[in-house]
Amino acid sequence: MATKFLEGVRVLDLTNVLAGPYCCYQLALMGAEVVKVERPGSGDLARVLGADPDRNALGMGVSFLAQNAGKKSITLDMKHPRGKDLLKQLVKKADVLVENFRPGVMARLGLNYEALCQENPNLIYCAISGFGQTGPRNGDPAYDQIIQGFTGVMSITGSPETKPYRVGYPIADTSGGMAAAMTIAAALNAQPRGVFLDVSMTDAVLSAMGWVVSNYLIAGTEPAAHGNENTTSAPSGTFATADQPINIAANRDEQWVSLALHIGRPELLDHPDYVTREMRKAHRHALRHEIETVLTTRPADDWVAEFNAIGVPSGPVLSVPQVLDDAQIAQRDVIATLSRDDENIKVVTGPAIIDGEKPMPTGYPPSLGEHNHEVWGELGLSAKDMAALQEEGIL
Repeated sequence: MATKFLEGVRVLDLTNVLAGPYCCYQLALMGAEVVKVERPGSGDLARVLGADPDRNALGMGVSFLAQNAGKKSITLDMKHPRGKDLLKQLVKKADVLVENFRPGVMARLGLNYEALCQENPNLIYCAISGFGQTGPRNGDPAYDQIIQGFTGVMSITGSPETKPYRVGYPIADTSGGMAAAMTIAAALNAQPRGVFLDVSMTDAVLSAMGWVVSNYLIAGTEPAAHGNENTTSAPSGTFATADQPINIAANRDEQWVSLALHIGRPELLDHPDYVTREMRKAHRHALRHEIETVLTTRPADDWVAEFNAIGVPSGPVLSVPQVLDDAQIAQRDVIATLSRDDENIKVVTGPAIIDGEKPMPTGYPPSLGEHNHEVWGELGLSAKDMAALQEEGIL
């Protein structure tokens, strides 16, 4: 069994939809016990999101299933005075608390870091938000597309004719979630523990845009949309073949030479527009046309295999179904199959293999409040106590 680095760590997951749940899913894959604290009656909004209406109606939407395997679910109304007391009792036995409410919400509830660290001085409290806890925009509502637009991601996505385009998956949410998981893991290594972590999706995205941002900060070049072109080199980008596009990254001079010779166009090497890297970059579109006159005579698979064999990096441009069907994905155990009540679902695992094994989710995503009796029972609540709390809408 793969090493569970976070075994023995309890995480209270107070988050909704994606950035926070994705963060806590990564912690669960690393062995943490993640207790998802959800609103009675409705739970995480992701329970009703996704492409399958029937699952949404059952409160087990695809969006929820994707990020919550291996977690426990309990219900709690944190607005109720008794609910606040119960959360504080949970905090006493927790190592980490993660929330992604708008800044100020937890303070108004009396459940912010300053309050909860009184219950547990060793608590690692992570607040994930769109813009962070400080700054003039900190109170603005922020979903993934809002952050993509604000950070400039959309301004550099697409072609000059089609921009602005959003990236086709929620890159701001997942970047923020992964940044939070990394920061929490680092905080768990500190002695003594006890810290407030302010993770901004905006900051996470800008950090990941290091090359693009630095081209402006250092070189004074304003980033722009370049479609599928790699602006650092040429020929480097997406090219047409006889059946489907491929990516080629001939970023080094020797790779360019090998490519030109392999496609039977050695005269391109002496062409005055293509002699140097900078000249190839300046005339990249004309160079693409010259290369594609040859590439379009044969299928993508042939070119990819041949280019990689001669040291010219190349790869197919696949659809999601195609990549999920690829042997590479199966070999790396990127997809896990989870079963419950004779139903199987498939979810994506984490990005790392540990000692030769991929950490897998420990269980099916939980139904709303599935672990109420287990977790609340640990605090000494009897079945009668829980029934009364449920009657009041607190659980």
